[in-house]
Amino acid sequence: MMPFLYFPEDKMEYIPAAISLLIFIALAVVVMRWVMKKSKKDQERFEQEYHDVLKQTQKNKNVTNTSSNQ
Repeated sequence: MMPFLYFPEDKMEYIPAAISLLIFIALAVVVMRWVMKKSKKDQERFEQEYHDVLKQTQKNKNVTNTSSNQ
């Protein structure tokens, strides 16, 4: 067997590793949800602040597309 692999005979040694794994997974889920909520709030705030600019840009885009199609 390879010398760098360690499989303990006493399976109780797996408990601390499992607990730390669960803690890190839970923290990763919490951070991911926080990032998603923050991103959504930032997007809504951006759309509110630049609502007129976005509308004007879309109008200009539509006018350009219709004039180039003719």
